[in-house]
Amino acid sequence: MVYWITGLSGAGKTSVGEILVDLLRKQNRNVVFLDGDIMRSVFGDSFGYSYEERKNLGFIYARLCKMLAEQGLTVVCCTIAMFDVLREWNAANISGYTEVYLKVPFSVLKTRNKKGLYSELKEEPSFEYPKNPHLTVNGDGTFTPGEIALQILSH
Repeated sequence: MVYWITGLSGAGKTSVGEILVDLLRKQNRNVVFLDGDIMRSVFGDSFGYSYEERKNLGFIYARLCKMLAEQGLTVVCCTIAMFDVLREWNAANISGYTEVYLKVPFSVLKTRNKKGLYSELKEEPSFEYPKNPHLTVNGDGTFTPGEIALQILSH
């Protein structure tokens, strides 16, 4: 099984993913946690931030998730990876693929802004937002990361 948790920077993907991993381990599942920021450094920070570089890196994450799931592991992957073609590939090629979109209003993301990515932006960045995720969760603070992780498990 692969839980692909996506959303913009500051949406809470890592926080939710870490709790989801803990819950899955309590069910005696063999779980691997993959976080986009950590994986970027694992791959030597050799990918930039252009559209093509981001998309290529997203496909590396996707193929890694597929490989691990085929070995019997449950994978929780938290990544922005806002590309329709990538999510379509995941759905077609990864058995047990579950896509979760943490949807957060831009105004909330601007207040969180831990990485300073939104400081200069006046408008929400343009991305290919998920069109048909298995689960869309409001990540604006209405639910705690723990409550969101439980929503994912019960889905």
